[in-house]
Amino acid sequence: MKKHSAAPFSSYQKIVVGLLAFLQFAVILDFMLMSPLGALIMPALQISPSQFGVVVSAYAFSAGISGLLTAGFADRYDRKRLLLFFYTGFILGTLWCGMAQSFESLLLARIVTGLFGGVIGSVVLAIATDLFAPEQRGRVMGLIQTAFAASQVLGLPAGIYLSNQWNWHVPFIAMALFGLAGGLLVVWQMQPVNAHLKQPQEHSAWLHLYHTLTEREHLLAFAITALLSTGGFMLMPFGSAYVVNNLGISLDHLPTIYLVTGLCTIFIGPLVGKAADSVGKFRVYLFGTVLSIAMVLIYTNLGHISLLALIIVNTLLFIGIFSRMIPVQAMMSSVPTATKRGAFNAISASIQQLSGGLASVLAGHIVVSGAGGQLLHFDRIGYVVVASALLAMVLVWRLHQQLALRPRQS
Repeated sequence: MKKHSAAPFSSYQKIVVGLLAFLQFAVILDFMLMSPLGALIMPALQISPSQFGVVVSAYAFSAGISGLLTAGFADRYDRKRLLLFFYTGFILGTLWCGMAQSFESLLLARIVTGLFGGVIGSVVLAIATDLFAPEQRGRVMGLIQTAFAASQVLGLPAGIYLSNQWNWHVPFIAMALFGLAGGLLVVWQMQPVNAHLKQPQEHSAWLHLYHTLTEREHLLAFAITALLSTGGFMLMPFGSAYVVNNLGISLDHLPTIYLVTGLCTIFIGPLVGKAADSVGKFRVYLFGTVLSIAMVLIYTNLGHISLLALIIVNTLLFIGIFSRMIPVQAMMSSVPTATKRGAFNAISASIQQLSGGLASVLAGHIVVSGAGGQLLHFDRIGYVVVASALLAMVLVWRLHQQLALRPRQS
């Protein structure tokens, strides 16, 4: 098995990774907070479940549209300034969520938050690609991805605690203040990220968007992004209902499941990143795909199960997911040239949000409620996820082959 040298991070690179992971943590936590707070928001604002579903999906669709609208301009500015512009809008949108007193106000707040927050992840990935060599990117993506696990371990319990102590407004206000502190650290510690501006740029933003969208290798990467997004967005919306109503786990035990799974994946993410850099990104991705397929088939066909057994299944499932997402992100960071990274990542983030939203809608049409609240046909979601994983594996192999034929580049 071929091994690669793992270039160490400089002191500044370590600071940058920490800042980028924090920004990802803030954006992911803001998105994830809506689901557990739904039980409090709906009666407080006197809105129906269908209206709450609109509020949740509004973020994803506005984020998707925002990514497409900004893609043409994403490579025309210093990435640090671009990041701070969208992050400021995201913080203000989050604060607006905390101040909302009606369905209409909350809906508008989520749309605004999505318009700004949906672009942050793409700018983060562009900065990571600009500042880190290809042989470092597996570790970088692994550390940035731990933001997802950290939001489960630290963010969700804190958000639920604050809402229980006061009301549902407080977690959003606290999130805005917490996020503001992180933004000030970025202003203080991060240097300008503008090396791409020294290279020739296309005159028209729309031509830049068009060329980024239509390049053959980019289309392959966008198709992979859409397929990878399908799995998570099909399983996640019904996760808590499935665990409680189908698997017989008490609602009180849900925080324990999130906590233990999150703690495990906080440690797993960086290890997966190191493995991707040392033994090869595609090998690690294959391992993750095989593990994910096995665990999805087991998870979606479970009956009543003990808490310990479910935690083990859930943890193995997340290890599989992380072992797919981290190496693929590291591989796709090498797809666009430096002058197209911002646009490429913005379009990719947009596709992720839009395909995820459509996957959630599809899952809602597959699953039906049975007697006693049980979810019927949940196993069919598993088969759709497995089919998408197999198709994605073929496309990732093609991308791997294409990248291998390229001369080495940054």
